[in-house]
Amino acid sequence: MSDTSVKKIDSTHSPKGKLGQKYLASGKSISMRLWEEEQPNENKEPASRDYETVGYVINGRAELHIEGQMILLEPGNSWVVPKGASHTYKILEPFTAVEATSPPAQIHGRDEN
Repeated sequence: MSDTSVKKIDSTHSPKGKLGQKYLASGKSISMRLWEEEQPNENKEPASRDYETVGYVINGRAELHIEGQMILLEPGNSWVVPKGASHTYKILEPFTAVEATSPPAQIHGRDEN
């Protein structure tokens, strides 16, 4: 039998993670999160995560530093961070983006370490 579950998530009531992300819809093998009006910051230490991330910029600008490269992210841009890739983000101006992670980042604390 196929999975017939349907979920609707109202982001005004979404839980927030320790890093400021809002958790949106989540399935068994993929989830979404929202970074909303993230403020400019200094470079953070690079991290690698146990999931793949794809993202889309809604507003603002940021630099994605990944595996020795710098990619400028602006409204309308999308990006991929492969599982295990060393990366960090430098927010240049208030930044809003949505990301999807596979497997879900919030399961087993994957994005809180």
